[in-house]
Amino acid sequence: MIRLPATLHIGRPPTVEEAANPDATGTVTTPAQTTSAPPADPADTSATKPGLRSQPTSGPQAVDGTRADGDGQRGASAKAASTKPDTATKPGTTMPSATAPGKEPNGKPGTATPGTAKGAAPGKTPAKGASPTEAPAKGSDGKPGATTSNAAASGPAAPSAAAPGTSKDAAPGKTPAKRPVTETAAAGTVPVPIVRPASAPSTGEAAAGTTPAGATPAGGSATGSATSGTAASASAAGASAGAVPVEAPQQASPMPAATPPTALPAPPQTATPQVATEQAQPQQATPQPTPGKPRTLGGRIGALVASAPKWLPVLLVLEGLVMYILALKVAPGPLRGVDPDDIDGLGLISALPATAFIAILIMIVSFFVTVAQSTDRKFLLLFQIAAITFALHGAGALVATAPRFPTAYIHAGFVEFISRTGESAISIDARMGWPGFFALFAFVTKAAGITDLTPILQWTPLVSNLLYLLPFVLILRQVVATTRARWFAALLFVLVQWIGQDYFSPQGFTFALYLAFIAILLRWFGRVEQRTKPIPPKGLRKLLGKLDAMTPGELANTGTYRADKLLMLMMLLALFVASVASHQITPFMMLGVVTAFLIFKRTSLTWGLPFFLGLLVLAWISYMTVGFWSSQIGAIFGGFGRILQNIGNSTGDRIEGSDPAHALVLQARLGILVVILSLAATGLFRRFRRGVFDRSALILLCVPVLALGLQSYGGEIGLRIYMFALPGACLLAAYAFFPNLPADSADVREETVPLRKRNVRFNPQLTKKLSVVLAACFAVLFAFAFLLARYGNEKFERVTTGEVAALHYVYQHDKPSAKVLYLVPKTGPEVTPTLPWGEKDVELVNFGVQARVHKDPTQIADAVAALKEQPRNSYLIVSRGQVSYLQLNEGFPEDWGTKFRAALDASPDLKRVFSNEDAALYTWKKFVRGTEIPEPQPYKGRGDPTTPWTPVGIGALAVTWVSLFAYEVIRLNGPNRARKARKRLIFLAVPAFVIALAVIIERFIYIAQNN
Repeated sequence: MIRLPATLHIGRPPTVEEAANPDATGTVTTPAQTTSAPPADPADTSATKPGLRSQPTSGPQAVDGTRADGDGQRGASAKAASTKPDTATKPGTTMPSATAPGKEPNGKPGTATPGTAKGAAPGKTPAKGASPTEAPAKGSDGKPGATTSNAAASGPAAPSAAAPGTSKDAAPGKTPAKRPVTETAAAGTVPVPIVRPASAPSTGEAAAGTTPAGATPAGGSATGSATSGTAASASAAGASAGAVPVEAPQQASPMPAATPPTALPAPPQTATPQVATEQAQPQQATPQPTPGKPRTLGGRIGALVASAPKWLPVLLVLEGLVMYILALKVAPGPLRGVDPDDIDGLGLISALPATAFIAILIMIVSFFVTVAQSTDRKFLLLFQIAAITFALHGAGALVATAPRFPTAYIHAGFVEFISRTGESAISIDARMGWPGFFALFAFVTKAAGITDLTPILQWTPLVSNLLYLLPFVLILRQVVATTRARWFAALLFVLVQWIGQDYFSPQGFTFALYLAFIAILLRWFGRVEQRTKPIPPKGLRKLLGKLDAMTPGELANTGTYRADKLLMLMMLLALFVASVASHQITPFMMLGVVTAFLIFKRTSLTWGLPFFLGLLVLAWISYMTVGFWSSQIGAIFGGFGRILQNIGNSTGDRIEGSDPAHALVLQARLGILVVILSLAATGLFRRFRRGVFDRSALILLCVPVLALGLQSYGGEIGLRIYMFALPGACLLAAYAFFPNLPADSADVREETVPLRKRNVRFNPQLTKKLSVVLAACFAVLFAFAFLLARYGNEKFERVTTGEVAALHYVYQHDKPSAKVLYLVPKTGPEVTPTLPWGEKDVELVNFGVQARVHKDPTQIADAVAALKEQPRNSYLIVSRGQVSYLQLNEGFPEDWGTKFRAALDASPDLKRVFSNEDAALYTWKKFVRGTEIPEPQPYKGRGDPTTPWTPVGIGALAVTWVSLFAYEVIRLNGPNRARKARKRLIFLAVPAFVIALAVIIERFIYIAQNN
């Protein structure tokens, strides 16, 4: 029994009146149970729960509060009183009463935690001088305010909270740093607050409700409410094992609002300086900047420089983008603006200001600053590539006053015709035999109420290239490569895409479908299998076996559900059907890639798919484009097998220009081709040295080349091959700089080295830096070469508002029909007018008549004679684009256009009906009486020719497609599922396929002979 000198408060803190009493509050430990625990280790600093009083430890105690330890350290009574006398707890919570070990007051098992507090690594010792009040630890519920305590001050001392992360169960061999020892009392005692006279305060005590300087209340709230009235007890086992006290039932006395009471002055004590010194030690161990103290200028600059890798790339790309837009859109002046009159044989690059080149350089530098970092900042890299795409592929739209590239206008005319009539007419133009692209935009524009396609025509090149990036990035995700290699391949894809087929055209549209087709094949139907068979001992089979045993360059497709595969298979077929209905070449490229993937075992699909797709292409050509090929069999199959002739039509014949500057443009295009192919070969070789065989990339590069054996495609087959080979070429070219495999760790800085040590010749860190620098140099070179190659024809491919206005005059006077004669140096086929023709009324206005001109501008006889041969309402057009084409490619004089128009004006047989700075229209001056304007040629013919076997062929096609599709769907379940059902489908599909193919061949022969 202990005689208490003042009022005893159990379950609640003292009131304000009691706190104002001269008697100071203190604590006295009263025994709650007789169970005692063995003496605790003086270095035991187990984490305590803020808001719960520490459990004292039994052992010999000194009278003055100093524990009788062998090391002679002071007890924690004085320190605990000055660190955190009042720790906030949740209202309505009390310390659990003494129960059985590990039990809550209600008899339920308690929650025990190991000695190591949350967030502390095992075996780590607290820093020297660390204070128990550094930070509140988290309890078992994950919230601050409930941690265990194995040590508390004995005698009348305020409670203290141990620092989180300290543990009694420290790893063997680890000695905790020297620190003030927390004095403990007997296990099972309950600390309760009492009011004691102020005349006899405990040594080192602080006034109740005050917080010493530098001490932060638990939980992060600066509350000074005491924890008086919160009773705590722990079992004997819990006192030594670190049992966690749990909250008492809610019927306990609630805590009042946590408001700091008025601090009472305490008389000076001798232990106060020592307490202040000990309390300052934790701040010396873990210094933190004072919130109110401003950081010095040097510190701010240092922090800003240290964080430069985060904000510098963003700043650079935004700066370059804004600079580029201003350089092209502002009025022409020093270092700014573009004057169209400055465009010469080099194209747009000759008129660009120097600031435009600097802006492109800044954006490329920002990209490599980002890609050289160890973090894969996907969204920033994608934005930087998009900004570079905008600068390169959007330059024409920023400079032009009207949509560039004349051929885009005729495609807009096809869309207008289908939207107005609801049907296509192959008799008007052969491209209408593949109306998928035109029909799609006719539907969209009509549904959206769009009547003017000018904005769509102007921005289609930029939008198309941005769309190309999406499936190409998905393709890059399926290859085994480092992050730098993937993103550099994406950048290369933008920099070397100078082909110019991204305008409003079926080719640009179906190229996006082609990329999506490849992405689906690799992502959802990819197949990667390591070779298990032994390598043959010699011969070609040994070489092929070694290649097959190399590390695959693609990622395996795992974890895909059957429903997802079925959906993707239907999407694959939809993309192919859209390509078949829209373009002539793209379906063959898709079919070739699928077949090559099957040959090289890079897809899980079966051989039934190529037969399905191939039959689809042949059926479309045979049944849907009869009006085109029935009278042009020679044109279709004339170039078949003539590889060298097709190469000459696509390369050498295009360089035969008389203008030296323009010839440089054509040579630059071939130079880009040679460099990118050389880099691709280098990348393939470097991957071979690392034991990697990139079959998919090699397939994407080589399959398009096979198109050289088909036909010349109007002399453009080489351009189309280059376009379709770009995905594989760019990926392999990126391996020339970054050939390593990605590391197993998440840090992309760690990359593998060649498999054989003799291949390592330089410091890997140095070679990585050199690779980034070399890649950046090539990127800058490709960017400037792109401007030369892509916009080298800008002098005659640029369309002006004056030329558009001249043709609009024709459309206003084309009833019932009209003809337009365009200028050519020599008459012949495969000559496309270099003017914005066919935007409207494609069935009324005929642009198929040529007028021959000569280098001497005064020789107009042939042009006048060609006009006289045509009926009324025929117009001879002289436009800026035609004149520029003749000057650059045919060697016509510089002032030829002006003199030629003057000669036409002086002709007595011609009359000028429209004229502006860019174009002029001439027609007959006199007409024979009674001459009428003819009716337009009807686009609806007698119908497509057919053969007797056509119905049989259509039925066989349906049976074949249904059988092969069902076979492919069943095969998605696995190679061993429903073998009998698949065998029956094969027996049904094979004869149907043979019949369908025979009917297609019969149609080609029969219709060609009869037409």
